[in-house]
Amino acid sequence: MDFDTLQAVVDDLAQRLQRSVAVDDTSIRLLASSRHFGEEDELRSHSILNREVADDVVTLIRAMGIADWVEPGWVEDADVGLTRRLCVPVRCHGLLLGYLWLIDWPQHPISGDDVTRAVSAAAHAGALLYRGRLTSERLRNRHESVLRELVSSDEAARAQAVEDLRAEQVFPEQPRPYQVLAVRTSTLADVTTGDPELQIAVQEAVGRTPSESAMAVAGPARAWILLAGSEPWSRHRIDTLGQQIRSRMPGTDLSGPHTTFGLGGVVTELEDLHVSYRQALMAARASDLVPTFAPLARWNELGPYQLLLRMNSSDIAAVASVPALMTLEAADPHGLLMETLECFLDHAGDVRASAAVMCVHRATFYQRLKRIEELSGCDLGSGSDRLMLHLGLKIRTLTAGYRKTRG
Repeated sequence: MDFDTLQAVVDDLAQRLQRSVAVDDTSIRLLASSRHFGEEDELRSHSILNREVADDVVTLIRAMGIADWVEPGWVEDADVGLTRRLCVPVRCHGLLLGYLWLIDWPQHPISGDDVTRAVSAAAHAGALLYRGRLTSERLRNRHESVLRELVSSDEAARAQAVEDLRAEQVFPEQPRPYQVLAVRTSTLADVTTGDPELQIAVQEAVGRTPSESAMAVAGPARAWILLAGSEPWSRHRIDTLGQQIRSRMPGTDLSGPHTTFGLGGVVTELEDLHVSYRQALMAARASDLVPTFAPLARWNELGPYQLLLRMNSSDIAAVASVPALMTLEAADPHGLLMETLECFLDHAGDVRASAAVMCVHRATFYQRLKRIEELSGCDLGSGSDRLMLHLGLKIRTLTAGYRKTRG
């Protein structure tokens, strides 16, 4: 996108009207702004400093229906510091590309001529943004094609993809951290259909990051994002990216589509990105199947699920019936002993830590363990029995998850 030309359009309109002008994209992120003329409010200043406004304000503005406007309209909400301002939709060929904003200043009210000039400038800006979108979409499609090859099962295709990315100087040749974040709308069984909202949400979230630090391949029900940088992305930064994507998706209740994520491990060479990619896919499946991992499962935190998720669902179901656990479950209608056993095994047999997690006295916990041994016929001091029970519990969790996703 030719930002210099867009800036010139904004500056020219500001000079003609003798008032500040701003143009945002469709996510209410600042693209260009003029110099100040004295009418700026706190919201405009925050937008200029941070290139975006707070999420709650964005939600409020969107709720006013501006995405459907084809003519200029007024926006105002004193409770959030949104001074009365003119919103001119920026469109080209009917496609919404952004918004042009003028603040209505009591000492310098917006006239009819001002609105006419703003509409003309918005049309010019729309043409620029439309051309920029076509260019960026061609580049994105090119990069998506290369990224798909980068994680393919064909070693020669992966090598060519690495060569292409480096030839285009997308990433440096020296080692650096790379990892993959997989995204899926978990209630959609058919990955060839779905809601374009996922593609839009992923592209908008990735668009907020520098192009060299995140690139996405987005489909209607599945997507993945390559995360890069001089250092691995922090936990907080990854969580924030996930929240931005989820916030753009419609519906969060169990009856509608919900979005889950899987994070692969860090690799230091592009040639090895396919490893992180496959880990991310398995982690995303864990996020779907195991409630404690949702909404974002990390490969390096999956524990035994790293092994179990390599098995297909039919193999998992075939070994889900562990006699000792079936006997224990039959005698434990409230699931208290099953919960106690899993907590004990998850904490490597540490009774003190397990009792603290379950908020019971250690003596009570020991009594439950004794009862578990009596009912199951297993010795919790035996490594073999512990392994069998622990894997059995995890397999049962996966089996329940598979049943749930199949309805």
